[in-house]
Amino acid sequence: MRVRSFATFALVGMLSGSVFAQGEWTEYKSDVDHFTCDFPGTPKVTEQPYTTQFGTTLPSRLYSVDIAPNNYYHLTVVDFTNIVALATEKAKSCPPGAETCLGGNGGPGQSTGPGYSKADRAGAMMYATWQFMQRDAKVTNLLWTNMNLVEGNMIRLRNNKDGSQTAATIFMWHDKLYIVEGTVPKGYPEPGLFYQSIAWIDDQGNNIRYQDFYHNGSPEPPVMNRGGGAGNAGAQPQGARGGGRGRQ
Repeated sequence: MRVRSFATFALVGMLSGSVFAQGEWTEYKSDVDHFTCDFPGTPKVTEQPYTTQFGTTLPSRLYSVDIAPNNYYHLTVVDFTNIVALATEKAKSCPPGAETCLGGNGGPGQSTGPGYSKADRAGAMMYATWQFMQRDAKVTNLLWTNMNLVEGNMIRLRNNKDGSQTAATIFMWHDKLYIVEGTVPKGYPEPGLFYQSIAWIDDQGNNIRYQDFYHNGSPEPPVMNRGGGAGNAGAQPQGARGGGRGRQ
């Protein structure tokens, strides 16, 4: 992990007064889930179940730094790599004839897959984005984005009760769903430093950036460069960062 100084973040003007009170931000690296991300402290890692749109329970890990009920930084990684087997097992307990639970055999031209595993995988980012939209909050932005050319969604919300702001990005990469959510109190700058810092690493821990857009389930584009340091803390979420990260 790499610790970044107050001076660096003061220059980019992205931190609020509460962040300075917490101590230095740290670049956290997960070799298990193949990402790096900047947190205001070392995140707690919790394993928890995640329920997909069509009801399959998948394993996930929550990386979290909680400062206050309206000030927190969460990164959830949901593992879809075994969804076909898990959804097939779930389908065994579906009521007879319940097509929306059973799904199909996943053959050519079919959109569901066993236990709707194919549809769950394809719609994972959309469903995760929809969960944010169910909150008691006003959606202020809903946009396409990418980080080092891995495509995703971006959503911003303002809480209807306390005015706190949430900014989140959602990506699907190598059959893992990444949900990066930062929330700050009313009147504070949005947590851009957090959600813009997610990036990808390979099995050797090298940083990678793709040559073209990566879309989960499609042929993987070539890697533009491998290795190097962290991306620019002031970079935009559209992937305009120096030295990307990823896993080939």
